Amino acid sequence: MPNQNLLEEGLAILSQCKQETGDIWHAHYGAAAIAGYFFAQEHEGDGILSQAIVSQTEAMLNKHGTASLYVNSERCEPAYAESTILAALEQTIDELHWVGHNVIYSAVSLIAIRELQGWGTEEQISGLSELVLSFRKTIPGRSWIGYSVAEVKRLDLSSMDQLQLPREPKELSAYVLEQLAAFSIIYEAESHHDLIGHMLTFSHALNLLYDMGHRSFFQRGQLPLRRLVNVLQASHHLKPGEAIKLYSAVDRIPLEPAERSEYLPTELGYWEKGRSKNEWDFGHAFKFPFSFYDHLKRAGSDEARFIEKFRYIIGR
Repeated sequence: MPNQNLLEEGLAILSQCKQETGDIWHAHYGAAAIAGYFFAQEHEGDGILSQAIVSQTEAMLNKHGTASLYVNSERCEPAYAESTILAALEQTIDELHWVGHNVIYSAVSLIAIRELQGWGTEEQISGLSELVLSFRKTIPGRSWIGYSVAEVKRLDLSSMDQLQLPREPKELSAYVLEQLAAFSIIYEAESHHDLIGHMLTFSHALNLLYDMGHRSFFQRGQLPLRRLVNVLQASHHLKPGEAIKLYSAVDRIPLEPAERSEYLPTELGYWEKGRSKNEWDFGHAFKFPFSFYDHLKRAGSDEARFIEKFRYIIGR
């Protein structure tokens, strides 16, 4: 089993990022540490691969961890921690906020606390709650192809029949994998490969909530997810060189096609490459594989077309 310190450090980052950095984004590395732990655990049968994942997770934490780890022996009851986090998520679950990070941070915190059989002081659990509450009234995201932020918010989903939405995780996983496979070209951009990756992590987070018995959150979170998916569908059939209507604070025209990863995260070469070349994508190196391979397992499919498209999400 991977060292559970990865979970404790991940939770510490998530709970303290608002206090230490004043914003919500350092939490990205806490979620990545938790993803790294569980992805390594999934591959314990290959000890060398599992250790390589752990080593890269530790390298990320050495750069982006927190100095204030949990040391108090008096942990909150797991039920208290869970109810507190879910009470915060209750206030943000029905809208798309920063491409689903309110749901992602909630779900990974909950699975880590369950794995540890409890974690944190009341103050630290409050920090997790405050992180999730910070997403109230925030934008859907800042980088989009074909839609402005205002247009994303106004996207009409009223005609969507709740009965048409997936009713269990394997259906949702199959749906998002088909969405991934539908792209004719994937651009290396926050508005494209990054957004597609977060489609995978957001939907995975909903599946995790379902696994933990929180089925109403699974259902309610699907409309915000569909808002994200519907925007991405507008770029399914882009052609190289085609004019793109881009709305982004960070991406610039012309967008460059994403690189194809030679190695997959289930291969040692992916981790031997070292994942810190791009600091922000260092976290995605763990989060995206954790979600993608979980979707494959749930859908009962390892179709080459899904795996081939995923290579372009993790190419850097």
